[in-house]
Amino acid sequence: MNGAHDMGGMQDMGPIRIEKDEPVFHAPWERRMFALFNALDVPWPVLRSQIELIPPAEYLRMSYYEKWLAAIGPVVTMTGMVAPAELESGKAMGTAAAKWHVLSVAEVATWIVPGWDASAKPATARFQVGQRVRAININPVGHTRLPRYARGKVGTIERDGGVDVFPDAVAQGHDKKPQHVYSVRFEARELWGNQANTRDSVYADLSEDYLERA
Repeated sequence: MNGAHDMGGMQDMGPIRIEKDEPVFHAPWERRMFALFNALDVPWPVLRSQIELIPPAEYLRMSYYEKWLAAIGPVVTMTGMVAPAELESGKAMGTAAAKWHVLSVAEVATWIVPGWDASAKPATARFQVGQRVRAININPVGHTRLPRYARGKVGTIERDGGVDVFPDAVAQGHDKKPQHVYSVRFEARELWGNQANTRDSVYADLSEDYLERA
């Protein structure tokens, strides 16, 4: 959707403050939140779409893991993993629902390794490396991984990253719509105009349904 979370290319958001020797986690609760979010038996597009529902003023005020914390409660209650009363009291009530997979310690290492969705079926590529493509111009009301700054812009496919699920469809609870994901190179001037450096480019990993022939 179009919202405060889609900050790529936005201006006047203040300086980026770089913290020297920044730790991965600033507090123990952030480490726990990272573990809980990754352990949930819920697709990432669903988790991201819940974060995107945070009101803009709150979203801009929150730290990275505070946004995860704000999203995890609605996700676990919406999916039926936890009853609202359990979340409020911090205590389990009744027996756990058998439909949910319980993550074991042995699985953790395999869950956090980056990679494509193993359940995505093979699909024929519609585009080829070196081909010119245009990012479609959409303004969806739901989740999308197509950033606003790239919509309607022309780029070149640099790499075919293989097949993965289509995040927009997964977030809406539809079929996974497996398709190729491409690394698309956009010239900086195509995105930002003539004031941009001619030597700069932006690479975006985009699903096939986000692209059309230029």
